[in-house]
Amino acid sequence: MNLIFDVDDTLYNLMKPFEDTYNNMFGDKYDIPIDVLHKKYRQYSDEIFELVQHGSMTMRDLQIQRITRSLGDFGVHITEEKALEFQQQYSLNQNKIVLLEGIKEILDFAKEHNLKIGIITNGEVDHQLKKVKNLDLEKWIAEENIFVAGGSILPKPHSDVFKFVEDKMNLDPEDTYYIGDTFANDVVGAKNAGWNSIWINRRNSSIPLESEYYPDYEANSDEELLDIIKELA
Repeated sequence: MNLIFDVDDTLYNLMKPFEDTYNNMFGDKYDIPIDVLHKKYRQYSDEIFELVQHGSMTMRDLQIQRITRSLGDFGVHITEEKALEFQQQYSLNQNKIVLLEGIKEILDFAKEHNLKIGIITNGEVDHQLKKVKNLDLEKWIAEENIFVAGGSILPKPHSDVFKFVEDKMNLDPEDTYYIGDTFANDVVGAKNAGWNSIWINRRNSSIPLESEYYPDYEANSDEELLDIIKELA
């Protein structure tokens, strides 16, 4: 049995560094629901990252646009300089990320039972690898089994990245489970590649009505995720 994990909001709380940055810069000025703002931020980030991949936008522009567009939806307009300041503070707060306790238990279980473990994450390569280091993931996962879908590898949900990892890790897709929080990238991407999917849905999102794909399993907490993995193993 093979377990391949997403990173952002799967292995750690992605909203915490974002919330800390927002509260420090704007919390005393605007009354915006942080969970809604963060959802928009992630949505714009995923959309714009496609443009970066195709070379039609720079990472600097991505960093500016994802926060300016998110705040703009609430009638808040900030300068490019303020957007870059937000990015700088956000990056510093991301250095403080910690692995969720429930995920530690899952990784310990996988290692003890000799399950093959890997990572597929979207993003800028150096930035994502820094998160991997901050989370100390190499205690459980071999460096050669950590893949960042950026640069030369097409990002999720493209099936190419899953097939690439499948070949590199010598995985049997029928015995491989991809675990991630984002329905469009993680569930659809894995199912389209012929893998099994476990959706870690901590924020109680809904499956899009138009979706032709469904996760094989859904967990709303780390405890539920561990139970599923124990049952499968």
